[in-house]
Amino acid sequence: MSATPRPGKTKQFSMAPSERGLSRAAGISAAIAGALFIAVQAGHPAMDVSLVTTTDWAVRSTAKALMAALALIGITGMYLRQVRQTGILGFVGYVVFAAGYLLMLSVEVIAAAVLPALAHTAPGYVADVLAVAFGGTATHGIGAMQTVFAVSSVGYLAGGCLFGIALFRARVLARWAAALLAVGTVATVALAVLPESFNRPLAVPTGVALIGLGISLWRAQPVAAKNNSAPSRVGHAAA
Repeated sequence: MSATPRPGKTKQFSMAPSERGLSRAAGISAAIAGALFIAVQAGHPAMDVSLVTTTDWAVRSTAKALMAALALIGITGMYLRQVRQTGILGFVGYVVFAAGYLLMLSVEVIAAAVLPALAHTAPGYVADVLAVAFGGTATHGIGAMQTVFAVSSVGYLAGGCLFGIALFRARVLARWAAALLAVGTVATVALAVLPESFNRPLAVPTGVALIGLGISLWRAQPVAAKNNSAPSRVGHAAA
């Protein structure tokens, strides 16, 4: 015999992640991305063709690819957390910044998986790619990689500045970290006139900003919870 379930006694179990859980996951991703962004700069050797075939290169390139992927998750969570507060500026900043990180992820995957294989057969091409990647000029053409580097740089600089300003104006996450994100990304423009030794230190402010924004996003209260708190207080007062 099969028992017929009684009305009102059935229970439904949802496996869907909560808004709070997704927001915290994005915050953790952003904080880890910031930490990786700082860590890969420590003791970074000079960029030349001989480095491309080393274990150091493979580890750093893989870490940078992971950093870009986690940063993409993190800024997506930041934007979704405050869509209404950031408005059109936040949307434009997020799209441009996300495009920059997406291209950065692609570049690092190529650096880890493709360049080591070309280091022996086409060292001149690899040297030109490294030169363009750090603001130099290529002796010969590097194909579509030239466009990828250019668009990635614009996405990182312009997107980081716009997104940081939008977050600062929204007043939801830590404002100091939002301001540091805007300033830190724009500051890399100075690398065009500064010595190569400044390349690594100028990455630190952006890394710190991602850590600060990630922690702030992890601690932020969901919008639904804030909206529901006022009616509950009114109900208690009426009772």
